[in-house]
Amino acid sequence: MDVLLTGAYGRCGTALIDHLDDAYDWTYLNRSDRPTDHPYGGYDTVVADVADREALMGAASGHDAMVHMAAYPYTDGDFETVLEPNIIGMYNALEAARRNTIERFVFISSNHAVGMYELEHAPDVYAPGHDLTVDHTDPVRPDSFYGVTKCFGEALGRYYTECHEYPRRFYSLRVGTVNGAAYDHPYGDAEHGVENGEFDRDSDEYQRAVARMKALWQSRRDFAHQVDCCLRDATVSFDVFYGVSDNAGRWLDIDHAREGIGYDPQDGGHRWDGPPADG
Repeated sequence: MDVLLTGAYGRCGTALIDHLDDAYDWTYLNRSDRPTDHPYGGYDTVVADVADREALMGAASGHDAMVHMAAYPYTDGDFETVLEPNIIGMYNALEAARRNTIERFVFISSNHAVGMYELEHAPDVYAPGHDLTVDHTDPVRPDSFYGVTKCFGEALGRYYTECHEYPRRFYSLRVGTVNGAAYDHPYGDAEHGVENGEFDRDSDEYQRAVARMKALWQSRRDFAHQVDCCLRDATVSFDVFYGVSDNAGRWLDIDHAREGIGYDPQDGGHRWDGPPADG
């Protein structure tokens, strides 16, 4: 299967490179290339911006699937910041899929499409035994312009699958938190905060960051596995799935992903009682 991956060198894209590079015939598209001595250097890369419709249209030619994750990825962006990469880029990606008769489209959405549930219930939702569960049937409640763009992308994907011939399958993955390889554990955000001098390991802020990540963490291999499930699926026309590992404290449902696409996560935040010994 020939697969176009946009935003290839971000945290999620590199997880696919690490775990699925040999599984498909990939085309990696990114706004910039990496030098050959970089950990992700040396791959054939299409250097293009998803806001450039013609460039994206050409890159999509001859592919069977597209995994679209190129976007401004932070909740601090105002509307002008997210407009081109997240709104126009999403439209361009789906238009490229339609015009190039791409069969399936995997959209990397975000927990921030429903982020107000967390904000409403925090910090209680981080404690063991909370009773909040959010699944694919609950209304979207974005917490930022970034979250709004993910809701837009999902709605646009539904429109394309129902009103156009291509893409024929659309999978939206509302991902929790996927970190880079150096922080691929539920203590990752907290350790990063310590290294940046934001707080100490014995602080309440550290413990809160750990508690949150033990619920929202999706390991890099679980993320790659979930994308692989979408690329192998032959049943879905349009659906939304949450992307977290098998975390005991999660409030985002993964039963629908288990049943719908065979998602079988191998990791869980509750299995960790500290960061890796090497930091």
